[in-house]
Amino acid sequence: MSGGEVAGLLVAVFWAILVSFLAVVLVRLAQTLKAATKLVTGVTEQAVPLLGEASATVRSAQTQLDRVDAIASDVQEVTQNASALSSTVSTAFGGPLVKVAAFGYGVRRALGRKDAGTQTGRGGRKVVVSRTVPAARRGGRKRGRG
Repeated sequence: MSGGEVAGLLVAVFWAILVSFLAVVLVRLAQTLKAATKLVTGVTEQAVPLLGEASATVRSAQTQLDRVDAIASDVQEVTQNASALSSTVSTAFGGPLVKVAAFGYGVRRALGRKDAGTQTGRGGRKVVVSRTVPAARRGGRKRGRG
């Protein structure tokens, strides 16, 4: 064997090792791509129904929000009506009720003064008690100016 043949043999062995190494790398790369493809397929199979459910949930939430908005506007209208009714009732009955209450207070006070001037004595008889102080107790002096 000559030097050229030995060099050719070394290049051929090196080339066979390089091709074997590249074949192993390509096989592993193919396995990785297969696994990635399965993973993407699995995620897609799960994500598509999940996105459909999410879309349905968002639509349902929008429907509920529309209902809540309608309820809120109805509540606002009822509140305005109640406020208007309250002011109308206050205007219509407020003045007369105050007058009736004042009259009732005056009557109670007048009856209270009338009852305060009498006391029950022995035998169930009412005795009149004067609330004024006699002039003799006051010292008999009249108060005048300056």
